[in-house]
Amino acid sequence: MSISMKNLDPAFRGAGQKDGLEIWRIENFKPVPVPTSSHGKFYMGDSYIILKTTALKNGSFRHDIHYWLGKDTSQDEAGTAAILTVELDAALGGRAVQYRESQGNETEKLLSYFRPCIMPQPGGVASGFNHVEVNEQEHVTRLYVCRGKHVVHVKEVPFARSSLNHDDIFILDTKSKIFQFNGSNSCIQERGKALEVVQYIKDTFHEGKCEVAAVEDGKLMADAEAGEFWALFGGFAPLPRKTASEETGEETEAAVKLLCFNQGQLEPIGFESLTHDLLETNKCYLLDCGAQMYVWMGRTTSLQQRKGASEAAEKLLTGDSRTKSHVMKMIEGYETVTFKSKFNEWPPTPDLKLSSEDGRGKVAALLKSQGLDVKGLMKSAPVTEEPESYIDCTGHLQVWRVNGNAKTLLASSEQSKFYTGDCYIFQYTYTGEDKEECLIGTWFGNKSVEEERVSAISLASKMVQAAKFQATMARLYEGKEPIQFFVIFQSLQVFKGGLSSGYKKFIAENGLDDDSYSEAGLALFRIQGSGPENMQAIQVDAVSSSLNSSYCYILHDGNSVFTWIGNLTTSLDQELIERQLDAIKSDLPSRSQKEGRETDKFWELLGGKVKYSNKKIETEQESDPRLFSCILPKGIHKVII
Repeated sequence: MSISMKNLDPAFRGAGQKDGLEIWRIENFKPVPVPTSSHGKFYMGDSYIILKTTALKNGSFRHDIHYWLGKDTSQDEAGTAAILTVELDAALGGRAVQYRESQGNETEKLLSYFRPCIMPQPGGVASGFNHVEVNEQEHVTRLYVCRGKHVVHVKEVPFARSSLNHDDIFILDTKSKIFQFNGSNSCIQERGKALEVVQYIKDTFHEGKCEVAAVEDGKLMADAEAGEFWALFGGFAPLPRKTASEETGEETEAAVKLLCFNQGQLEPIGFESLTHDLLETNKCYLLDCGAQMYVWMGRTTSLQQRKGASEAAEKLLTGDSRTKSHVMKMIEGYETVTFKSKFNEWPPTPDLKLSSEDGRGKVAALLKSQGLDVKGLMKSAPVTEEPESYIDCTGHLQVWRVNGNAKTLLASSEQSKFYTGDCYIFQYTYTGEDKEECLIGTWFGNKSVEEERVSAISLASKMVQAAKFQATMARLYEGKEPIQFFVIFQSLQVFKGGLSSGYKKFIAENGLDDDSYSEAGLALFRIQGSGPENMQAIQVDAVSSSLNSSYCYILHDGNSVFTWIGNLTTSLDQELIERQLDAIKSDLPSRSQKEGRETDKFWELLGGKVKYSNKKIETEQESDPRLFSCILPKGIHKVII
């Protein structure tokens, strides 16, 4: 079902016909276009519709529609925005996925459109407030918390010491100075993103005319800027720890409910097993999963039915005061992987007949998504010396460590710390060219045990099956990872030893020493990578023969931390060591050692100076993929390349 552009609100006419963003604010229940110069400026009392149009290589467009609701917006405005998104989607062909976004709980997809962040301002049309320009406002001291490695969630919190903690990054915006407080457990990527927010606040709210100061958690009044920071809170005092619920950031999993929108009412659908057969093409349904709600609209439903279902979902959330729940709306035939994964059964997508060129492109896309070089497959693909990522790096990452026959979800701060004796499973979801993509992979450390490798493959296969086989599966080995893997993780540390039950059991049964990394022990790390979005710290044997003039290293032992700069390293290499130092040993000052001018203490920790290499370690080059055809006539095996 679609509607003519002639029957569409005049403000929407011509929308979605070019690559980029288009935004409308709801004023008096009508959409009013927002000028490009004001994109990213949201008011707490308003509702907005955001259309993201992506031009695909085949000449068509992909559309994603979001409606954003400020915390002070009226229920009528919110309902209007929900209905208008359905109308806009219908005019664009009914293929877009629609997202409900509430202030302070935006999806990463929406936040990726507005860099570095979204910081709503007081006011709004419906509330009768005037939109006062920021430079005309009396400055109010505000405290913000920043979370996120790829995109930043910025939330204003009460200006009080009790709001601070060791795990997050906070920005204190005063009239004359902006302070960035780095919690001791925060990671380098989050600190870098928060610094972008600091610069945004300085340019937007201070016209670029104020001081900026960084305050490290643990530095007390002896540091001048730290002393100034704590004085604003009435003096220093120990910070509280996060509660368990705050650390996970997850709501309690709710029972899944399926409701049918019938003649203006929501009717519960009873089921023993949630299957695709429960959905009828002439009806609209709400799948309520607690933190996430899906509105499924059958292909033959009318525009009024779709509007009614959207409005019903909005009223349900408002009535239950579920401010953190997301709503995702989709049309039959254009369901996302996450929606399909909620069902125990979902029919496979029919295969499409492809021309030879189309088929080649599909194979190339699949191989690219698995991290392979396809320059020998695509005729028109340019040959480049440096490998490309072929992947959107603003998606959502989850990592599990394999323990025996089970898997343990790692906290966000721990998901980039791997041990060479362990196996890991990672799931990465991101936006592809024409649909949501899902990559599920296993990573095997060089010293991981066979039993846990088998478990990892089995557990990952079950995850792919739960995603209705819509996910791409990859199997990776330590030291042979493609660049796509590193770009997804951005900053990665690989430690000696292992934490899994299988590894601990193996070394105990074989009488081996447990050389697992210890923060208080002696450790040497080689730093490598091509930039802040692709860098690794690899723990190597703590002996001088492990050094290499082409790399930088971090050496620590108890309270001593050294950085070693090889003579053949570049300024970029030296920048990476500072970033990795923050991830490995941010709580202690380091002593820089340049090759040829080391102190005796440095060589003493490494057991004395011996000869070491100066040649860059070569990585195994990826070869062009080859396709084999196997023919088995009368037991004779023929392989044709």
